[in-house]
Amino acid sequence: MINYVELTLKESELRYRRLFEAAQDGILILDAQTGLIDDVNPYLIDRLGYSREEFVNKKLWEVGAFKDIEASKIAFETLQENEYIRYEDLPLKAKNGTLVQVEFVSNVYQVGERKVIQCNIRDITERKMAEKKVNYQANLLESVNDAIMAWNDQHKFTAWNTAAETLYGWKAKELLGIKDYEILNTEWPAVDVPRMKRSIDKTGRWRGEAIQVHKNGSQIAVEVSSLVHRDNKGKISGYSSVNHDITRRKQVNDELKLAYITLSNIYNNLPEAIYKVDLVHNKVLHASPAHEAIFGYPCEEFIKNPQLWYEMVIAEDKGNVDEAIATFPTVKTLKMQFRILRPDGDIRWIESIIRPTLDEKGRIIYLDAIFSDIHERKLAEQRIEQQLEHLTALRAIDRFIAGNFDLKLSLAEILSHVLHELHVDAADILLLNPKSQMLEYGAERGFRTQNDRNTKINLDESYAGLIVLERQLIEIQNLHEEPQDITFNTSFNDDHFHCYFGVPLIAKGQLVGVLEVFHRSALKPDIQWYEFLNSLAGQAAIAIDNSTLFDRLQRSNLELTRAYDATIEGWSRALDLRDKETEGHTQRVMEMTLKLVHAFGFTEMESIQIRWGALLHDIGKMGIPDHILHKPGPLSDEEWVVMKCHPRFAYELLFPIRYLREALDIPYCHHEKWDGSGYPRGLKGTQIPMVARIFAVVDVWDALSSDRPYREAWSKEKVNEYLISSSGTHFDPKVIEVFMEMLKHQ
Repeated sequence: MINYVELTLKESELRYRRLFEAAQDGILILDAQTGLIDDVNPYLIDRLGYSREEFVNKKLWEVGAFKDIEASKIAFETLQENEYIRYEDLPLKAKNGTLVQVEFVSNVYQVGERKVIQCNIRDITERKMAEKKVNYQANLLESVNDAIMAWNDQHKFTAWNTAAETLYGWKAKELLGIKDYEILNTEWPAVDVPRMKRSIDKTGRWRGEAIQVHKNGSQIAVEVSSLVHRDNKGKISGYSSVNHDITRRKQVNDELKLAYITLSNIYNNLPEAIYKVDLVHNKVLHASPAHEAIFGYPCEEFIKNPQLWYEMVIAEDKGNVDEAIATFPTVKTLKMQFRILRPDGDIRWIESIIRPTLDEKGRIIYLDAIFSDIHERKLAEQRIEQQLEHLTALRAIDRFIAGNFDLKLSLAEILSHVLHELHVDAADILLLNPKSQMLEYGAERGFRTQNDRNTKINLDESYAGLIVLERQLIEIQNLHEEPQDITFNTSFNDDHFHCYFGVPLIAKGQLVGVLEVFHRSALKPDIQWYEFLNSLAGQAAIAIDNSTLFDRLQRSNLELTRAYDATIEGWSRALDLRDKETEGHTQRVMEMTLKLVHAFGFTEMESIQIRWGALLHDIGKMGIPDHILHKPGPLSDEEWVVMKCHPRFAYELLFPIRYLREALDIPYCHHEKWDGSGYPRGLKGTQIPMVARIFAVVDVWDALSSDRPYREAWSKEKVNEYLISSSGTHFDPKVIEVFMEMLKHQ
């Protein structure tokens, strides 16, 4: 009897085996408890290159295809615990080393008393590579900085990368079903629209610039690269675009355009002329419009002739320009100042700054130059320099006048500055004699004619007289065309003067003379010239006034000094009359003292005070009672105390008289002694004023050499012996030494 059950099982097993053997995926049967592999189909053996024996009866993690043992064990545990699972975390490795990405789809079956796991293993290597490629492209799409977008034939968005979100502010999810023009509000430049349509119709592409709108409403300038997509029938199926943000570039371009316009305006309106020349080809590359204003020639002339500016340099300055140019290329920047002769005949100062461009061999190939008209600045510098010279001259005259009271020397100094600073040929100063009301020569310079300068000039016979009468400047530009001046006819026949300037000299409102200036050719002075002429006239007036004041002061001082001398001599005679015993003594010691102080180097001015001190040396005796002063015999101690007070009486009498204070040293200190034993203050050594030390020697010498009622005069030898013996005690040794030497030569 046929066992249909067994037959059915065999047929089923046979059918399963055929499917097992023919399967296009790998099949692996293993024991769910032990992990031993029961069977493996041919596909897996062929795909991996291992034999059946290398699979069967081995645990899953012992098969060579599973090199990672730990991962194999984890995979088995995962398959063991799940009745159905899809698993991709265990790649296989073929015997030739190729890595095979696989997908495990497992089922757990109960076969008899044990469980088995059937693993369908599908090779997904190509799928993984495709996914990787797709992921790479997606990452690439997201990584670019440009906005990438796409939309269908209805202009609804189908793609929108991260850069697009950043650029426009819209997220991709916000744009589903939205049309592009509802979001971007693209404005195409009118001039580009026809060209854009032609390009799309012809090539399906368009590249240009447009203005679009950000989510916040601000405008964005973009550079658009668009592509039209068509299906196999040529119908438009969609669009894509790569948009690059050029907002900043547009701003920069606009700024550059503005800067260019600004620089062009500056270049065209700059007062300095800009010039560039190609020396290799001897060609002017550009010359700015300012050339015409500075040089007087149109720019075209400079472009035609690169040497034109150099040809305009005046002959006197060409040598300096050549010398400066010869320093190229050792200098990086050449700065020159020179004068040019313009076509209109005007001579102007020009400053140039020239910079060379060198090639690799150090040769000059280009010159860049800037020319500036510095004529007014140069004139201003010359005026300032002239003013400084004038101020220096006036200061020198001031110092000369302040330190010198000789009028002729002062006037000669002033005239030397007149000739040098005013650049004239001759000048003189005439002094007005207030008594005769005539002009007299004070000083003159620069005249060829050597006539008598003692001539007196009447006020009504000369230009100078007219200046005195009118008290204002007279200017004669051409002496040959003016009425003749008698003075000129007689005094300046050989000088051939062409022009004349005369200015009054006024000091403290009083006219004191005239300053005359002469020149042998035409002279066109400027305002500074006239101002300096007046300044010099003022200095001359001050010098004349100072000299007059000094003469008056000298006369006053002389008269005052004579009055002082007369007064002091009167006091001295009164003393001699009161003290008959010393009559003539005062005059003698005064004369001898003056000789001795001269030997010590005292000045004449100091000698006046010393003379007065010598004449008044005993003025203090005016306060001594007659019974003591005229006592014939020796004085008592009490009387000596009174007598020794006469130096103090002299001080008290003379100190209130200001002009005699410098003469006090002799009356007050001539009884002091070198060793300090004198009176009234007991001064010692150099504490005693020098003139008092000198007078003390002369006073004692004359007293001992003269007869007195109570004794006869000592002999010359005895007096000298006494003086020498008293050196270092009573007298200053140095004074004794000089006095003895002086006595030898008398």
